Amino acid sequence: MRGFLAALALVTAAAPALAEDDFVKVPAEGTVAEVMNRLVVAVEGAGALVFARVDHAGGAQIVGDSLPDMELLIFGNPKLGTPAIKDAPMAGLKLPLRVLAYEDAEGAVWLAYQDVGEMLEDAGGDDDAAYVAPIAGALEKLTAQAAGG
Repeated sequence: MRGFLAALALVTAAAPALAEDDFVKVPAEGTVAEVMNRLVVAVEGAGALVFARVDHAGGAQIVGDSLPDMELLIFGNPKLGTPAIKDAPMAGLKLPLRVLAYEDAEGAVWLAYQDVGEMLEDAGGDDDAAYVAPIAGALEKLTAQAAGG
């Protein structure tokens, strides 16, 4: 056990810390499920692929615990993501994209995702590369569509 904790401490120390400003948070109207349903429609309507929809609150219930409503959507467009992964293979750990829909302590619903430039720079890419703006623009457009009522 001591070896595991020592290894975990090394990995944690080596991992870049994510600051709150590394994330984009968008206020959304409706329940988490409604917002996530709209995001799925927007993603598929844009021709991107939905790879997974993860219900974190449902997972917590399975183990007898609870979380506020919270779902994660994993999706992407290989046409946009492939150049990033070719440039920085570790971007494959960050892509496909992930957007979290969650309810906060006050009952407000939010969409959140990591800033694309920061995310790809953390993976060894260039935050000014030509592929960053199209990915960031797509995320902004899709989350705006999902956030509205």
